[in-house]
Amino acid sequence: MNLKRPEFSAVHNGAKAPLPFAPEEYEDRLAGLRDILEMHSLDAVVLTSMHNIAYYSGFLYCSFGRPYALVVTSDQCVTISAGIDAGQPWRRSYGDSLTYTDWTRDNFWRAVAHVTGTGKAVGVEADHLTLVQSEKFNAFLKVKRGMDIAPATMQQRMVKSPAEIELIRAGAAVADVGGYAIRDAVKEGLREIDIAMAGRDAMELEIARRFPDAEYRDTWVWFQSGLNTDGAHNPVTGRKLKRGDILSLNCFPMISGYYTALERTMFVGEVDDASLKIWEANVAAHEYGMSLLKPGISCAEVTARINDFFAERDLLQYRTFGYGHSFGVLSHYYGREAGLELREDIDTVLEPGMVISMEPMLTLPEGMPGAGGYREHDILVIGEDGGEDITGYPYGPGFNVVG
Repeated sequence: MNLKRPEFSAVHNGAKAPLPFAPEEYEDRLAGLRDILEMHSLDAVVLTSMHNIAYYSGFLYCSFGRPYALVVTSDQCVTISAGIDAGQPWRRSYGDSLTYTDWTRDNFWRAVAHVTGTGKAVGVEADHLTLVQSEKFNAFLKVKRGMDIAPATMQQRMVKSPAEIELIRAGAAVADVGGYAIRDAVKEGLREIDIAMAGRDAMELEIARRFPDAEYRDTWVWFQSGLNTDGAHNPVTGRKLKRGDILSLNCFPMISGYYTALERTMFVGEVDDASLKIWEANVAAHEYGMSLLKPGISCAEVTARINDFFAERDLLQYRTFGYGHSFGVLSHYYGREAGLELREDIDTVLEPGMVISMEPMLTLPEGMPGAGGYREHDILVIGEDGGEDITGYPYGPGFNVVG
C-alpha cells in the first residue's frame, strides 16, 4: 500500500484555546511588525526564535532540534510547526498554522516558501539562523533581498503594552510567593535542592490558581549557598546548609513565555560583621540604582553612576555583570532584549512602558572576609514620572537572616 505523504498540511485539531492576551493585543503587535515590513519594503518576515514567535502569535514552541517559524505577510500570520505537535500549535496561536512532516527532508522550508512565495524581499532574525538554515533560506525561498529584522522587533518588544505590564505584575507577585515559601523552608541541614523545590512548587501552584487556562512549564528556582553563590546562574546542588552560610534566593516564574524574577541575599541563622558590611553596601547600591530608573536617563548613565557609588567604597572590582535588564518574553534559554540592559555600552534611554530590573551583585572570592555573592533584584515599571517597584518581597538583613 502506497500512502500519499504530504510535505505539509493544516492540522486544525480542536477549537482555539484561550491565549495569554486578547486578539486585539496580537493585532496591535502584528500591525507594528507590518509597519516594519512596509518601512523596509519587505514582502514577508520569517521569525524563527521562541521569543518572537510567542510575542506575535502566542505560540511557545518546544524545538527538540526541529525548526519552527512564524511567517507574516501583509495579510497572513502563519505558524510553521513540526508534525510531532499535531494540533497544539493551531490551538495555541493567533492566526493560521501549517504543520510540516518529516517524511522528506526540508519540508519545513517548503512550508515556509508556500506562505512567502519565492523571489521576494524577506526579513529574518539573523542572530537566530544558523549557517545551515541561512543557506536553506536562500535556496528554498530564492530571495530577491534579505534583511535582518531582529533589532527592529527587539525595539518593538522593549516598550510594553498595558496588557503585558499587567501580566508582568502578576509574575512579580508569583515570585514573591516563591520567596516566602523559600524563607519558610530554610533550615540548617537541608540541601539546596530541598529548598529550591519548595519555592518552585509554591510558584507553580500560584500560577495555576491565577491562570487556569494557561500552559504550565519552565518555572524554576536557583537556590545557592556558600561558595555556590559566587555566580548569578549557578545551578542548584545537594550541598547542605550550615549556620552562618550566605544564601542566594532566585525565583523565576514563567507565565506563557513571560519571565519575572525575585533575587535576594540571605543568611542562615546569623551574619558575621564582614559579610554584613558588604551586604549593606550592596543594598545601598540597590536602593540608589532604583532611584535612578526614570524616563530620560540612559542605561549607560545609570551604570556609570552605580559604578561611581561602588568605586567610592572600594568595591567596584567585585562587581560581576551589568546592573539590570528588560523583562517580557524571555527565558534562560531563549530571548533577550539586549538593547535594554544596564551596561556601559548601552545608550538606550529609558521611556514609559519599559520594564527593567535593578540587580547589583558583588562577589568576594573564597578566603576573603565576607566571601560570597551578594545580589538584590527588583522589577520596575517605567512610568511618566519615575519607576514603580512591583517586587514586594523585602530585601536586606532585617528580614533575610533566617532559619
